[in-house]
Amino acid sequence: MIDYGNTKGLNLLQVLADQGLFIFTVGEAKTAAAKIGISDNYLSQLLSHLEKSGWIIRLRRGLYAGTGSLPSGVQVHPFAVATRLVEPSAISHWSAMSYHGFTDQIPHIVTAFTPQKVVTPTMRRSNAKIGTRHSWDVWGARYEYVTVIPDHFVGIEDVWVDERFRIPITDKERTILETFVSPRLFGGIGEALATLEEHIHELDLEKLVGYAVRYGKASAIKRLGWALERLDAPQEFVDPLEKIPIKGFRLLDPTRPRRGPYDKRWMIQNNFLGEKRVK
Repeated sequence: MIDYGNTKGLNLLQVLADQGLFIFTVGEAKTAAAKIGISDNYLSQLLSHLEKSGWIIRLRRGLYAGTGSLPSGVQVHPFAVATRLVEPSAISHWSAMSYHGFTDQIPHIVTAFTPQKVVTPTMRRSNAKIGTRHSWDVWGARYEYVTVIPDHFVGIEDVWVDERFRIPITDKERTILETFVSPRLFGGIGEALATLEEHIHELDLEKLVGYAVRYGKASAIKRLGWALERLDAPQEFVDPLEKIPIKGFRLLDPTRPRRGPYDKRWMIQNNFLGEKRVK
């Protein structure tokens, strides 16, 4: 005897897959269900049945993903999960560094940034500690988000990470800029300097400098300008960064003690003991 729930569930997942919806909301499921005669009243029960059968997983309230357990099922890319858990968002930081080939490290956490306020399940726990990096733990993977103001949610391109999933991700230049904006998230300025030195010839420097000026964070602008000058970047890209006004010296590496020589041209205190001079 054919199980009605299984049959209807498989039909529903097929309709969703035909639309490229391997991750779907309840609303999207309702639209797909209506096409094959599944009522709204029955849909909730059907989704519960599919989840208990291991064919879909609940990512958060109202959002589901196929598990790829069916013979024709599709394994959902972690980047796709990240950018559907929080919308809008884009893959960024270490995950973008890895995608662009800027690091040999394989990140154990999927990172994304978003202009939205993010409330993760860990934030709702009564024993949550202040200062803890909150995340979503889904399907054996951890997802962390960095909130930025809307004006900083730029430098994003849509890329095909495989034949089915097209994902928003920070482009090379925006990814590099983030290492100068938030050195602490990368373990210090060393990662920024080494990555820029190794990959500078792959970058659109006009775009990189434009992002930095638009971002408007003086410390990041001066760190980037200081680094570009030491890598003999054309003066046309160095000058706009030097002209940005700044009050007071900024540490080259905010993760290290405040000591080392001062560079009045860039208003930078070079406290990075591992500085590698290119000139």
